[in-house]
Amino acid sequence: MITRLKEDILKRFLRYVQVDTMSDDRVVDTKRPSTDGQWDLLKMLASELVELGVDDVHIDEKGIVIAKIPSNMKKAVPVVGFMAHVDTADDVPGNGVKPRVIEKYDGGDIPLNEEHSIVAAENPELSDYVGETLVVTDGTTLLGSDDKAGIAEIMSAVRHLMEHPEIEHGGINIIFTSDEETGAGMDGFPYEKLDCEYCYTVDGGRRFEIQSECFNAVTVKVGFEGVSYHLGAARGRMVNALTMASAFIGALPQAESPEATDGRYGYYCAHTIEGSIRHVDLTVYLRDFDLENLDRRIEVLKGLARTIEGLYPGGKVDLQAKHIYYNMAQIAKDKPIALDTLFAAGKALGFELKNEVIRGGTDGSRMANEAGIPCPNIFTGGYNVHSRYEWAALPAMVDATRLILKIIELGAAL
Repeated sequence: MITRLKEDILKRFLRYVQVDTMSDDRVVDTKRPSTDGQWDLLKMLASELVELGVDDVHIDEKGIVIAKIPSNMKKAVPVVGFMAHVDTADDVPGNGVKPRVIEKYDGGDIPLNEEHSIVAAENPELSDYVGETLVVTDGTTLLGSDDKAGIAEIMSAVRHLMEHPEIEHGGINIIFTSDEETGAGMDGFPYEKLDCEYCYTVDGGRRFEIQSECFNAVTVKVGFEGVSYHLGAARGRMVNALTMASAFIGALPQAESPEATDGRYGYYCAHTIEGSIRHVDLTVYLRDFDLENLDRRIEVLKGLARTIEGLYPGGKVDLQAKHIYYNMAQIAKDKPIALDTLFAAGKALGFELKNEVIRGGTDGSRMANEAGIPCPNIFTGGYNVHSRYEWAALPAMVDATRLILKIIELGAAL
């Protein structure tokens, strides 16, 4: 079984990461999925599910795949779901991925190209995989294990079930979403089409880490409107929107940034900026585990916007804040079936699962808060995600798939 899983997961993962699915938050409000490549992978996955023998597979107009595997048991048990997203982030280029397989890793640094290497001393987890199979890139793009590792693991688990009809299981929902990285993955999600009482995103990282608590998240769009004049006649007339935006960013609390915080500390992050003297668009991410603190951060930015307008007469600042997802911890506590089954599955496999907080969020956090379906997050075996130094460990990917299968097995006994 293990050898077959290794071969299947690796083959699928290499295939999926080579499909260009980098999402685009600039157009996601008017186009779903935001990029055509996401459609390519969604259609590929739907086709592969049908080929595996799953009869009930649907894709909607927003780029959401929902597949249902019926129970093969006489008794009724709660339906379980597994979810992953097809898009990759744009923090570094995510298109044109060229994966490279390292067999029998030797424990040293991993050169990616002439300029970039994965340094073993900076990646202590590498020591867990000496002699094992890793996947890296050529150093020019991210790898895409977030979340194509999760997709490969779910698909491999489905393959195993369909090839072994003697394995008893309850009903299973398989869900693939688009545009998770933009925060729009669950916008307009058709919850009425789901049967699952509990679900898992397979969208984590380090082996044996699972998560049931995440940030509350807000995306703030700030527009700076300047006054443009010929530079030669600008004195006393021109208001530079770029200068306004720079002052705004410079006033953000530097001790409360992603690079200065960890654990349960929240942050402000100036994420993207685009514009000219006349107009600048700035996106700021706000994150906090405490919802009241998050609201306080919004008020801080509103006050800062008023200050910038006062400092630059004639200039205007427009600020719009949108909640993206909420902490899912309370739903997990109120409906313990998901965590109880997850830890029981880990124990049965001899895995020492560690429940950590997510310094981010998942589509599952929105599912939990919008539909009341508990949705903890399972590790994928991807490391350094959203960077050119990303790598994935095949043994961890196999363990994630084994955990999925064990959850299904234990779910049949509920």
